[in-house]
Amino acid sequence: MMFKYRDEETAKKILDGIRAMNVEAKFMHICGTHQDTIVRFGLEEMLNDVGVEIAQGPGCPVCVTTSQEIADAITLARSGVTVTAFGDMMRVPTTIGSLFSAKADGADVRIVYSIDDAVQMARDQPDKPLVFVGVGFETTAPSTCVPLHKDNCPENFSVYSCHRVCPPAIETIFSLGESKLNGFIQPGHVAVITGTGMFNQFSEKYKVPQVVAGFEPLDILMSCYMLCKQIKEGRHEVENEYTRLVRPEGNPKALKLMEETFTPVDRYWRGFPMIPKSALALRDEYAEHDATKVHEDILKNTPEVEAESKGCRCGDVLRGLIKSEGCPMFGKVCKPSNPMGPCMVSAEGNCSIAYRLGSKRL
Repeated sequence: MMFKYRDEETAKKILDGIRAMNVEAKFMHICGTHQDTIVRFGLEEMLNDVGVEIAQGPGCPVCVTTSQEIADAITLARSGVTVTAFGDMMRVPTTIGSLFSAKADGADVRIVYSIDDAVQMARDQPDKPLVFVGVGFETTAPSTCVPLHKDNCPENFSVYSCHRVCPPAIETIFSLGESKLNGFIQPGHVAVITGTGMFNQFSEKYKVPQVVAGFEPLDILMSCYMLCKQIKEGRHEVENEYTRLVRPEGNPKALKLMEETFTPVDRYWRGFPMIPKSALALRDEYAEHDATKVHEDILKNTPEVEAESKGCRCGDVLRGLIKSEGCPMFGKVCKPSNPMGPCMVSAEGNCSIAYRLGSKRL
């Protein structure tokens, strides 16, 4: 175990507690940071030894962003628009290239570390349009809202929103019925914003235990213990392991800001069918800063692209149907130096985590 001594003792007690319940269960999480912790600290093997299997769902926001959305950003950049995005978005491949390849061809593509960086760049070049590609779940969506509510938001600044929300994707996972799941480990950082109440519908409808978890190794182990305890006791509730940061009501100010700025829309996720009301588009009040409206004429020229590179099974990984090592391209054709899909690009992608931190190299 890669724990401090006292943590190692605590981990052993938790694992012994799970073993004593004699529960065979499969849980799913939808968080790249959870996956990083699980692989980095060898938790998968520890949990398997006590009868618990963990699958990763669509927890990487860059990974679930579709190739068609990335193609839109590439088309904007190649049409003379300055395109700004987080670093993980730059290398995601499509059949018309990547944002980095567009930059190599002379397009004005820039990495930013926050939306504030993009706003400042727009101010610095007032005569040229600039688009910020907003990616992320409820955790990052509020920050995208902030500049749009300020009087001095640059006229040449617009947002191409790829933001998603978690509940519709969870509903889709259950409704597809591809995996028999006995419980869900819910993302603590999302719940900091949303609170815990939005998960209640799944415990009520599907009779499944859920635990909102933090990101330390002991958080993950304890969440599994809590799920197993619910199963043993015949309960299906939403419990909060991450009490040090998550409150039942979440962050009311952030939720209000999102409600005032975005409207839910139907959208595809990589590897999934169309998921109703699963993405966030800017409300009509912000049309002058909505890249899909400001640059509508350019975006009409975006070519159709393939959903995945031939042979890439990123979509199956995101639905929890296979582990990264189950993809025939993993570690062979597809590596961080030559990614064939976003799961190998993003730091939160399952394939990238498995390749960088896993014990097995193919």
